Order: sequence, then structure tokens, then C-alpha cells
Amino acid sequence: MKAEQSSGGAGPREKIIILDFGGPEGMLVARRVREAQVYCELLPFNTSWAEIRRHQPRGIILAGGPGRGGAGAGPRCDPQLFKAQVPLLGIGYGMQLLALERGGEVEPDRLLKEGGGPLKIEEPEPLFQEQEGAAPDGFSGAGWRGLVKRVPPGFKVLARTEEGAVAAMGHPRDRLYGIAFNPAFPESRGGMHLLKRFLYDVCGCSADWTPRRFIDAAVEQIRQTVGPAERVVCGLSGGIDSSVVACLLDQAIGERCVSIFVDHGLLRKGEGEEVSRFFRERLRGPFIAVDARKRFLERLKGVTDPEAKRKIIGTEFINVFEEEARKLGEIAYLAQGTIYPDVIESGVGPGGTVIKSHHNVGGLPEKLGFKLIEPLRELFKDEVRLVARELGLPDRITNRQPFPGPGLGVRIIGEITAERLELVREADAILREEVEQAGLAGDLWQFFAVLIGVNAVGVKEERRHYGPVICLRAVTSTDAMTAAWARLPYDLLDRVSRRITGEIPGISRVVYDITAKPPGTIEWE
Repeated sequence: MKAEQSSGGAGPREKIIILDFGGPEGMLVARRVREAQVYCELLPFNTSWAEIRRHQPRGIILAGGPGRGGAGAGPRCDPQLFKAQVPLLGIGYGMQLLALERGGEVEPDRLLKEGGGPLKIEEPEPLFQEQEGAAPDGFSGAGWRGLVKRVPPGFKVLARTEEGAVAAMGHPRDRLYGIAFNPAFPESRGGMHLLKRFLYDVCGCSADWTPRRFIDAAVEQIRQTVGPAERVVCGLSGGIDSSVVACLLDQAIGERCVSIFVDHGLLRKGEGEEVSRFFRERLRGPFIAVDARKRFLERLKGVTDPEAKRKIIGTEFINVFEEEARKLGEIAYLAQGTIYPDVIESGVGPGGTVIKSHHNVGGLPEKLGFKLIEPLRELFKDEVRLVARELGLPDRITNRQPFPGPGLGVRIIGEITAERLELVREADAILREEVEQAGLAGDLWQFFAVLIGVNAVGVKEERRHYGPVICLRAVTSTDAMTAAWARLPYDLLDRVSRRITGEIPGISRVVYDITAKPPGTIEWE
């Protein structure tokens, strides 16, 4: 999704279906398809052809796969996919499945090669076809998986590795293609070019997934959903997701949207006041701020399990909304800032796997009391930023670093208390101040402090001190699907450490997290 105007209204949407066989690769491929301005959705690998056909996809991509082994004994998809006369691209493990289903031969337990490597192109059309202004300087692959020993009848070898192994194959008449590497990996030179050739030339997509088209469609959908006399309550946290939702509702129904901001006591320093001040001036509809700090702390007393904390926070959010909405009279809908990674990571849908529950997905009580409106449920985080800019939101909203719905509650390992919240809030404020003064905030996806739930011995005021440890976390990313730990300057880390241990009573030690995603996640809980 690029920040450019689209012509006309929302119109019918082209769709690519990505069948996810496991691991982070499916989400990464989905992001790259969206970057090509083509809408796509991830579905579990075992989704039936009847269900896939209901989506009327322009094309299908098979992505991800088991960590070890291959198509010989691994998960399989509905075999009808390979006879459906819908363009299909099998990536890595998906290429092995395509080869097997169409009569080829594979060595599933053998990695094609480690790391990346240049390709020898034998048949340029259509995947490797160079086009004026878009031709990469050669092609190379990364993220290799498995080996196709013999391509199926009717298939051509499109590319080989330097060693002569099959790197890509295709059946142009049936529009079936397979590649042994992952074109979504940054190390795969020409990978985006290859994906675009499949999306545009093979599937016939026209790249109509833009912020303006999304806004037009979302506003129209809200107007069609909400009756002319109905009202909506919007759960507004002040983060970019809920801010965009509030602005879409403002455009669609104006004063019939009541925005409720719940201060649950798990916010960063000064955040509650800033959010209230901005949205009271911005929105046409009523803005209500609720001080629920004591209430949330009481509900979280003694709770240490991270999933339980997330669900309690989510449930209590909904309870507060219900109570406030009753005071307002008849309210039909609750609007919230659920985004696509929230849904996927919460394991929603058949075959879904829970990575971590999100408060706006996994924590909803069965008897909600409202019908839900979730305009951003289809978007990745960076797409939300593009929509925010198109809506004219200021930089302090559009460039705000992501903040989890449960707030500092998932940056405290163990029980959440007022005292522990104050420790992590002050540490986080020091880190943010120093990073911003160093001019590095714009280079980072997220940076924050975590109270990691262990104590360590130290020396304060020339006496032995045994107190909590703060962990600093800073990452770089483009979409939060993958992330690298940020190489912050040593002098900056030194200043932050000295200030935290010197200005916050009780903190005995500061450490720095150097774990990438994967295998870690960005947040600790």
C-alpha cells in the first residue's frame, strides 16, 4: 500500500490467498504482497478449496512449512488447489507440494543450499522477465527449502542454482509456478520483482490497494453498517491504531461516535494527559476520559501469568466501555483498533496457532453487549501509518512507536503493582528522553524498558543493595513481522543505565536485550 491517490470509489477488490504452512514466512510474504499494492489474506494450510473459492482469489500462494522435513511427510493442503485453474505460486515447501501433486519427485529432507546464492535463469518469462525501469541486477535466492529432483510433466525449469539444482519451475498454460527460495527475504535479490510478475502478469492484478481507496471503502462500510439513528462507542487508547479508527468514524458518522479513553494506569509517563488534550480538540463527537487505575490494579492483584493478564485487561476494558455506554443511552456498536497481526498472533480462525493473545482479540467476553466494528482488521501496522498520513494526522500520532494494548502490564514480568508500575514507567521515560535527545527515535521501531522480575545485588551509597533489574529493549523493523535488535551507541546506553540506577530508588542493575525476532518477540510477554 503506497501513499498515492486512487481513482474512483472503493470498487471490487482483487484478492490473493496465502495458505500458511507454519513459521513466520507466511506473514512476511503477505507483507510483500501488500507492498506491491495487492490485497491478500492468510488462511491455514488445511482450508478447503470450497472455502478458498468463496473468496474468489486472483491467485494462491503456498508459504511457510515445517522446520524440518518436507512434503513427503509434512502437512498437505486440499489437492483440488492444483486442479482449480487459479494461478498458484508454491514457495519453498509449497514448491515441493506442487511437484508431488503434479507427478514430480522431491528430496524433502535435503536442504537445497544454505544462505543465498545467484540464479541461472533458463526461462525468463514470466517470473524473471526483466522490464524497463524495474529490472534487478540479476537474481539471487535466500531461505532455500528442500529439493525438487524431477519437475512434473508439462513443467519447465525456469532457473537453477550455480550447482545446477532446480531453483524455480513453471507450467505456463496452467499458471502453476514453484520457487525453492523465499522471494520475501531481503537477501533474495530481485524477490519483489519476481512477486510482482506473478501478481501482475500471471494473476492479472492491477495494484489498487492504496490508502485513499481503503479510507473511502472503510468510511462507506461504516455508513452502511451503522444505521442513521445508531451511535458507536470507540475505544480510544491514543495509539495510532485506535486514533485512525476514531478519525474514520469521525468522517463517517461525526457526532454519533462517542470516544472513550480509559486510563487503566498502564500508560507511559504523561500519556493520558496528552491523549485527552489532542482528541478533545480533534473530534466532533463527545470525548470521555475514564480514570480506572485503581480498578485495573485490583483486578490484576496477584496475577502473574502473561496470558491471564492480557485477558483480564481486555475484559476489564470492555466492562468499562459497557458501563460508560449505559450512561449514554442506546449504543449499538463498539469500534476498536484491531489490526491484522493481532488477529493472526491470537490464533483466530480454524487451524490458527496462538503466539500471544491481544487484548482486543483474545480478551473479549462472550456476551459483549455491542456489535463490533473493526475497520483496520485487514491492515498491517505500516499500512495503518500510511492511512494515518492520508487522513492528515500529525507526526506525533503517525510516527508514534507501537504500544501494546495492555500497556506496561506486559512490560512487567510477574505481578503488577503500583510500585512496580512506577519503576518501569520512570525507566521507560528516561530511555525515551535520551533516545530522542540523541536523534535516534526515528530510526527505531520500538524502544522501551522492561521490569524483568528478578533481583540482583549491587552497591548504592557504599552499601550492599539487592534490588530489581531493568532490561532495555530497542529494535529496528519495517513491519514488526521480523525485527533486529538496535545497535545503540555505547555512550547512550551508559547514560541511560547511570540515570536509571541513579534516579530511580531500588533499581540495582540495567541490562540490554540483543534478541532478534524471530526467535524472540518484540515484547517480553
